[in-house]
Amino acid sequence: MFWGRTSTFVQKMKNYRKTDEGTNELQCHPCAPSDIISTVEFNHTGELLATGDKGGRVVIFQREPESKNEPYNQGEYNVYSTFQSHEPEFDYLKSLEIEEKINKIKWLPQQNAAHSLLSTNDKTIKLWKITERDKRPEGYNLKDEEGKLKDLSTVTSLQVPVLKPMDLMVEVTPRRIFANGHTYHVNSISVNSDCETYMSADDLRINLWHLAITDRSFNIVDIKPANMEDLTEVITASEFHPHHCNLFVYSSSKGSLRLCDMRASALCDKHSKLYEEPEDPSNRSFFSEIISSVSDVKFSHSGRYMLTRDYLTVKVWDLNMETKPVETYQVHDYLRSKLCSLYENDCIFDKFECAWNGSDSVIMTGAYNNFFRMFDRNTKRDVTLEASRESSKPRAILKPRRVCVGGKRRKDDISVDSLDFTKKILHTAWHPTENIIAIAATNNLYIFQDKVNSEMH
Repeated sequence: MFWGRTSTFVQKMKNYRKTDEGTNELQCHPCAPSDIISTVEFNHTGELLATGDKGGRVVIFQREPESKNEPYNQGEYNVYSTFQSHEPEFDYLKSLEIEEKINKIKWLPQQNAAHSLLSTNDKTIKLWKITERDKRPEGYNLKDEEGKLKDLSTVTSLQVPVLKPMDLMVEVTPRRIFANGHTYHVNSISVNSDCETYMSADDLRINLWHLAITDRSFNIVDIKPANMEDLTEVITASEFHPHHCNLFVYSSSKGSLRLCDMRASALCDKHSKLYEEPEDPSNRSFFSEIISSVSDVKFSHSGRYMLTRDYLTVKVWDLNMETKPVETYQVHDYLRSKLCSLYENDCIFDKFECAWNGSDSVIMTGAYNNFFRMFDRNTKRDVTLEASRESSKPRAILKPRRVCVGGKRRKDDISVDSLDFTKKILHTAWHPTENIIAIAATNNLYIFQDKVNSEMH
């Protein structure tokens, strides 16, 4: 797969900025905070890829059809549509500013020619419809070419309007706005396999929504204590099971997972299963509780496993085994000695995401210095790769990187003391069926393809 120099990565970097004219161009100036990518999501076929940023924009990339004349351009993703999803708001009752930053994007399964996606900031979830138009009607009886009404006295005959070809136009329209459902900041949304409902989670509550109803939601989890001084944990992420519409999981800042069954009770405060790993007393430290907080949870495509990410590790849990994970992978264990300085610069609170490949055999997650890590569950091999401008030439081979902690250093090794903690890979996505990955590095979107395996399929 992605291991070593034998795998040729075909890669493409998308680095977009919306100009005054509304076009997208390569950005070469220092990164503006509003351009920082905050979420990345492939649709169910992998033909579309959506990114959201801190400026409230959603940029959709479309995969180009394969061409025999240009074999090296197969599967490239180019900008398909850009639109402003959220605007900054102000809650006058609480004197609170609501950022426009897009926290999550989720695609809905495609039902017809149009595509649909949900996007959310801290408070408001919106349903968007994306359609294409390549024909326009001409020959109206009562309107002229500019759309103005004609003088009826001049209309002496009737004609049948006809559809004529036009340049392809992508139209994005808001279909629903789901507001006023959350007191706290929304951290995740997940579309149910029944294609009719979805859930949204904030720090203390999870709500169930019907896609056709905007003015009310059903509260299915509420962990808010009667006295907020008794609060010991918060919800960090949640997701529906990919096949069973009654099951969902949510993770907590204490490192536990709770699997809930909506058939058991309307309010799922009492979980069906609790997944928690006992803490090793020898590793106990001041930072133990912070680094054990789960920042992301993802069901495998098969629905048999759950993947979680905490600060230092990724773990694979079997739904049938609650006592401990079946696999644990160290992402950047060399940072264990740096936790004090990471606490001082707030990096210890970074929320890294994780992703499965299409066959659930490889998992991916991000790290610092624009590094991202991959772990092969079958061979137990792992690799560290870098997403950077220096390695962003098309059809370049990504070289494995290695971080060393003291001792002898190889030529290309990087010292743990020289890592750049401002460059962090928090958001990643994997194509649902192919070995194509999307990596968000600050305001850059990198798309990598494993050319060797792609040609074999």
